[in-house]
Amino acid sequence: MSEPGDPHDKPAGAPEGVPFPRAIRSFVRRAGRTTVGQARAFEQLGPRFLIPYRAEPLDLAAAFGREAPTILEIGFGMGDATAHIATLMPEKNFLCCEVHEPGVGALLKRIGEGQLQNIRIVQHDAVEVLDHMLRPASLDGVHVFFPDPWHKLRHNKRRLIQPPLAARLAERLRPGGYLHCATDWEPYARQMLEVLGAEPRLRNTADGFAPRPDYRPLTKFENRGLRLGHGVWDVVFARSAA
Repeated sequence: MSEPGDPHDKPAGAPEGVPFPRAIRSFVRRAGRTTVGQARAFEQLGPRFLIPYRAEPLDLAAAFGREAPTILEIGFGMGDATAHIATLMPEKNFLCCEVHEPGVGALLKRIGEGQLQNIRIVQHDAVEVLDHMLRPASLDGVHVFFPDPWHKLRHNKRRLIQPPLAARLAERLRPGGYLHCATDWEPYARQMLEVLGAEPRLRNTADGFAPRPDYRPLTKFENRGLRLGHGVWDVVFARSAA
C-alpha cells in the first residue's frame, strides 16, 4: 500500500466532480521485508503468475490459459485467504491486486506449495487496474477483505469503499456478479452499506449485513478479535440485471 503524492492529484481518466481531495488509491505504504523464501518464489514463480500492469485491456482468457469466471481481489495482504479460497474454487480464476512486495512474495510461495493454477497477481494499484485493464462486465465477483479502516474522522475520506469506486466496480461486474466486503470496524461497515446501497446497479443480498460466506476463512486476527468480543461484518451486494 502507498501514500499518494500531491493531495489534489487525480487519477488518469477520473471523471470530473469525483468527491475526493486526492487520487483514489487502493493501498497505503507498509513497511516489510521480503524473506528468502518469498524472493525465491518471485524468481521461480513470478514469470508465470505475475501479470505486469499495462494501461490497456487485459485478455483474461489468455492470462489464465482458460475461460472461467473471474474474481478480482483487492488488497490480499499476505495471501492466506486468497490461497484458501482459490483452493476451494479451482473452477474460478482469481485476479489479485496488491502492491506490498512481501505479501506478493508470500502468495507466490503459497501458489507453489499448493500447486495452484487459478491465481494471477498484478502488483499494482487496483484502482488503476480497474480503470485501464478490466473491461465492463468482465468480472463475476470482487473481494475486498479488511481494507484500511482509517479510524480517525478526518481520514474517513481516504477509505477505499466510496461512491466513485462503487460505480467502477458495478460497471465491471457482469449482471448477477457479486461484491463481497468484510471489515472489523463497525463504522466502516455501516459506511459500506450506505455507499453500496446508494449505487443503483447494486442490490444488497441480505437484510443489512450478510452472514460470513463459507468460503471466507477466519483469520488468526479475526479469531482473536472474536474471542475478545470484537465483531466482524460482511457486506455482500450483487450486480442487478438493469
